[in-house]
Amino acid sequence: MRCQTSSRRRSFLLLALAAIVCLPVAAASAKDVSESLRIPDSDVTQIVTLNDGSTLVGRIIEISDTTVKFMTEMGEFTLEISRIKEIKEVTAASFREGKYWFPNPNRTRLYLAPTGRSLRAGEGYFSSLLLFFPSVAFGITDNISISGGMSIFPGVDFEDQLFYITPKIGVNVAENVAIAGSAIIIRVSDFDDEDDDEKIVGAIYGMSTIGTDDISLTCGLGFGYVEDDIADKPAVIVGGEWRFARRASFVSENFIFPEVDEPLISYGVRFFGEKIAVDLALFNILGDDAVFPGIPLVGFVWNF
Repeated sequence: MRCQTSSRRRSFLLLALAAIVCLPVAAASAKDVSESLRIPDSDVTQIVTLNDGSTLVGRIIEISDTTVKFMTEMGEFTLEISRIKEIKEVTAASFREGKYWFPNPNRTRLYLAPTGRSLRAGEGYFSSLLLFFPSVAFGITDNISISGGMSIFPGVDFEDQLFYITPKIGVNVAENVAIAGSAIIIRVSDFDDEDDDEKIVGAIYGMSTIGTDDISLTCGLGFGYVEDDIADKPAVIVGGEWRFARRASFVSENFIFPEVDEPLISYGVRFFGEKIAVDLALFNILGDDAVFPGIPLVGFVWNF
């Protein structure tokens, strides 16, 4: 009976991972740039990305069946609609000293724990933590997202790898205030138990984030669990992000575990472009057992 249960869990996890990978592909095929074609208000700036990857900053001033006229600081351009890959609209506040400060590409996560923010419908990303923990995330709606992946430890059989799924539900309760509930569900092999070859472990989170994409404070609680045994007391999670440059921000994520005297702290820099973010961080113990300068962590995110 236990073997059958294990097989069902494995099948469920694999099917869920396949669905997560396929969702963004289906969504991408449904996108139509014509839905973004419009003449904006005077306080809105449009950024047009062409099929060859080049971009233009300005405003659409005229639309025909096959072309648009696009006004920039360098003059007026006539663009074929078939050449346009994407049109984004931003406000004047997105420009500082004449440079476009693109949105934070990794706003829904700190290093390990989630923030209170959610992916928007159709948004997604591929991420890799320490090279061995890749995952894919996708926003099903503006309030519901799901991610999943598996470990890729060299020399470990496929069935003994870790498989993980992370559903998330969030909502914006006020301007620059977001809350979310999420969980991470991990299937691990149990090498010490001859009767049951796997267990389900993970954590349940309740998180809130206050602030903008450029400067924010995140705090929340996390309850760990093994199978149906949930921790009596939660870990307290406090972190934040401060964007000090156009392509870089400082990130910290800290955990206070119940009945543990020394908190786990982290500090590092997140480097990013419009679609990519790279985390270089150090984790350490705040106390006598600290190791200078800390244990390194490297993470990577690519948005699609």
